[in-house]
Amino acid sequence: MAGLSNQIERFILQLLKEAEDGVLEIGRNEMAQQFGCAPSQINYVLTTRFSPYKGYTIESRRGGAGYIRIVRVQMDDDETLKNLVQSTIGDQITKDRATHIIQKLVKEKIAQPKEGQLMLQAMEDVALNKVKEDRNRVRADLLRNMLMVYFRTEG
Repeated sequence: MAGLSNQIERFILQLLKEAEDGVLEIGRNEMAQQFGCAPSQINYVLTTRFSPYKGYTIESRRGGAGYIRIVRVQMDDDETLKNLVQSTIGDQITKDRATHIIQKLVKEKIAQPKEGQLMLQAMEDVALNKVKEDRNRVRADLLRNMLMVYFRTEG
């Protein structure tokens, strides 16, 4: 199934690249027919590979004329970044989700690679080995504080 998921992901990424405004509307059932899979496979790809942690939002409408709208979050203004920090991280965050956020910031050239490496290192379980409980809560606090300081605007 991983091969099919990769194909679906590549297809969606190509369509997003071709979309002028970073917004793509697709039909889940039509896409499932095109790839010869169940609609749940399309849902799986969307929820695992196009999440807010990876810089996307998903909106869907069910029914006969239902669609899925995938929006690439533009990471180029401070307000968007602050909202991402506040809403996406929340009270707890796993190492994988923190890694996705940091990698997205480096990929979008918002953070330099060396800065990203520093942030990633702070998210490692080894760095948090003294914390036996609530490791994801501590990780969320660290990441949120690093990003809020990083994106603090003057004025």
